[in-house]
Amino acid sequence: MSADQTLAFDPDCHIFSGCGFPAPGLHTFMYEPIATWGSFELTKPMLLAVLGSLVVVGFFWAAFNKPKLIPGKMQMVGEAGYDFVRRGIVYEIIGKKDGEKYVPFMVSLFFFVWIMNLWSIIPVAQFPVTSLIAFPAALALIVYVMWVALTFKKHGFAGGWKNILGYDKSLGAILPLIMLLEFFSNLIIRPFTHAVRLFANMFAGHLLIVMFSLATWYLMNGLGFVYAGASFVMVLIMTAFELFIQAVQAYVFVLLACSYVQGALSEHH
Repeated sequence: MSADQTLAFDPDCHIFSGCGFPAPGLHTFMYEPIATWGSFELTKPMLLAVLGSLVVVGFFWAAFNKPKLIPGKMQMVGEAGYDFVRRGIVYEIIGKKDGEKYVPFMVSLFFFVWIMNLWSIIPVAQFPVTSLIAFPAALALIVYVMWVALTFKKHGFAGGWKNILGYDKSLGAILPLIMLLEFFSNLIIRPFTHAVRLFANMFAGHLLIVMFSLATWYLMNGLGFVYAGASFVMVLIMTAFELFIQAVQAYVFVLLACSYVQGALSEHH
């Protein structure tokens, strides 16, 4: 937990000292600019997003720049990660034949989301970039544009709209209602839920870790030490749980992206 995450936090504030608990809030997710160039401001989350990109690119470059028939440790880890996304997500959802061309994108997306989540428990960084809605929204928008483009490229203008709206003459009189629901579901709600699912999980997880971390420090006074220990145990538990959730959310984000691509390539959802 960095100092600029808790603007109202006083290090001398403890229980029984006359000050109230410095509960975390939206200020936990707000940062002062690190640097400013004209109207452009560089903040810590932006820097972490850039560093996350460099980490992903750097790792796979190091792993596959000079591939060997008998892979070294880094190449083995890289191959395992690449193969996990390719076989465990892309092939399972899109299929081997149609999905192969989307593997590089999905692998990049998975590890980028994962490292942005993982910053939450990395010392000094200690902030999940995806807990700011702008970052998941940008990634969801990329997937959304790709899905729409693939839909119309595969089926043409009229066929693309039929695919998006779930057009099926066998539905009879309820077809207009179904098409209206599909319109809102696919074109409006889909990108929103794709982004919010990732954002909400990372936002809530980080808030809980910060809250128990603050509580541990706040309770370290007199009899409060007993409760501080329990709070610290919760920090450890929440951190371990967050490790699991970070990977799961990256998996789910890419899984949904693959399902959208599969829907674009098929005749109906």
